[in-house]
Amino acid sequence: MPHKSYDQYCGIAAALDVVGDRWTLLVLRELSFGRLRFTDLRTALPGIASNLLAGRLRDLEDAGLVEQQELPAPAARTVYALTADGRRIGPVLAALAKFGLPLLDDPVDGGVRPRTAVHGVLAPLLDGVTAAGRDLTMRFDLDGEEHWLRVRDGRLERADRAAQPDLVLTGSAAALVELCRGTADLETLAPRLTVRGSRAALTAFHELFPVTTAVPTA
Repeated sequence: MPHKSYDQYCGIAAALDVVGDRWTLLVLRELSFGRLRFTDLRTALPGIASNLLAGRLRDLEDAGLVEQQELPAPAARTVYALTADGRRIGPVLAALAKFGLPLLDDPVDGGVRPRTAVHGVLAPLLDGVTAAGRDLTMRFDLDGEEHWLRVRDGRLERADRAAQPDLVLTGSAAALVELCRGTADLETLAPRLTVRGSRAALTAFHELFPVTTAVPTA
């Protein structure tokens, strides 16, 4: 397939030449959460055909944004990961996530992936200025899946699962999305979403992840 270009001397146009095809940003979204096997990507993106996914990955490899890595034994498998250049897309994905969050319909229990709720909805809300010098480890037990995040000195990273979490949020991924959208608070969401931790840790959580305002209904 011939390379398509907007052929404009513009940073936005140049970026869209590389990441503007359908599914490309969603592939990058998934890899921004961590490296994945091809089959993991197919599971995370059920609407994409295998040949189209393979093509998008080849294009991203050619652009220097994605690379294949071989995991050592006992895993011994090939995974896809963002390169250093590919990780530059992170702030763009976060901005798009925050832009799109108020546009979403109300979430339904069982209809939101826990991975997306934590990494694709909550994580982009991090206030980097407020997070400077802060340290907060969180564990999310959502719909049978466990995910960890740590805020450390202004940045988000994957927390060590052997660590003692400051906060544990348990319940529905959809309820976490409601909290992030500002359509419900923890008191309203109980028992669909509960939190365990100190008052100081909970206060820090709300300061670090200020919620957005949902689009008002007519």
